[in-house]
Amino acid sequence: MNFLQPDRISGRKQEGKPGVIQNVKKISVFLTSCVVVILSIFQAQQAQQPGADPAIKATQVFGKVSEINSAAGQITIKTAAGSLVVANVNDKTTYQRMPPGETDRSKAELTSLTEITVGDGIIARGFVAADRKSVPAQQIIVVSQSEIAKKTATERMAWARGARGIVSSVNAAAREVTVTSRSLAGMSQATIVGLSEKTKIKRYPPDSVPRYENATPGKFEDIKVGDQLNAKGEKSADGARLTAEEILFGTFKIAGGTVTAIDAANSQIKIADLQKKTPLTITLKPESVIRRLPEGFGMFAGGGMGQGAGPGAGPRGAGPGQGQPPAPGNNASAQRPQGAGQGAGPGGGMRPAGGANMADLLERLPTISINDLKLGDTIILSSLPGSDPTQLTAISVVSGVEPLLAIMAARQQAGAGRPQAVDLNSNFGGMFGGIGVP
Repeated sequence: MNFLQPDRISGRKQEGKPGVIQNVKKISVFLTSCVVVILSIFQAQQAQQPGADPAIKATQVFGKVSEINSAAGQITIKTAAGSLVVANVNDKTTYQRMPPGETDRSKAELTSLTEITVGDGIIARGFVAADRKSVPAQQIIVVSQSEIAKKTATERMAWARGARGIVSSVNAAAREVTVTSRSLAGMSQATIVGLSEKTKIKRYPPDSVPRYENATPGKFEDIKVGDQLNAKGEKSADGARLTAEEILFGTFKIAGGTVTAIDAANSQIKIADLQKKTPLTITLKPESVIRRLPEGFGMFAGGGMGQGAGPGAGPRGAGPGQGQPPAPGNNASAQRPQGAGQGAGPGGGMRPAGGANMADLLERLPTISINDLKLGDTIILSSLPGSDPTQLTAISVVSGVEPLLAIMAARQQAGAGRPQAVDLNSNFGGMFGGIGVP
């Protein structure tokens, strides 16, 4: 290589060592640039890997503390998707504690490794290893588990006191939507939800199990009749109106059918659709919930069929206090469910023909696993349908619903004077309203 290079400023030639040094510097800069480009490409490809955990980024990992080894200077982080990443800390690592939900770094307080506990929320900042299994942490930011629990309980109470159900009308001029919920006895309760420019609007993406943190920004114009909606805010004294601070909504679908195949290994079940008799494949994710109606539920709910039973009455022939099992999955001392209307007794046990919200009742049922399902079971489920109508991701599944479907069919026949197929979305829409809130 000729190290004689023209001087770009004076036009003179330089000889010997100065030229060598100058070229070495140029080569070094060039190689450094190549390394930077290669690393950028690698990180971009890493981020685009199918199934890549969104909680593991090039320079940080976030999740919950699953294990602490102070002697080895290691904190094991478990992400929401279940990935495990070891954060290696040393005497140069800085530690901060943030209040739950706070993003203003000025609110952070200094803390230490000894004050971190299993279950705390955590962000570890540093350059994540290529195998995405470790990170040399330059900074650790934590949120106390107990503080998270307190904030979550407060948030859930606020959502429970709000309004939820199916959007029955939209008033674009007034920026209002009417949300209707249905009780077991078939009674409807409507709440007018008003949205201001300050209302936070979020929606659930299709073909997913709704999680609050995965909800995406939405617009008022996106809300349509038939959507399921949860609203948090201030209610009027009579409960007929709500001024929304935040809403969550999605285009949910209620489906039902008879189980024809169960693939527990792949978390899938196949059903024959109740109405069209077409085959549907139902995928269960770790967040999906399966429940079963208890035996004798038909007698418990019998008063809701309108056969001369008034609010609080049991099945025909039952005396006071007889033939009225407590609400499924609860004991007699359970508290009255949030949002329950007439028919919820003072002790909280739901009365058969009362105005208890369908969502409250079904969400109190005990959970089961896919292994508890049987061929021939009749189920109903809630989903956020995607592009393939024959494939559904289950949010919540209820098995053993034959008595409930019989009640709905009898009610519709009484109203129409002739047998009709049960409208699942009309009767059960909003029944899984608690899903997706914090």
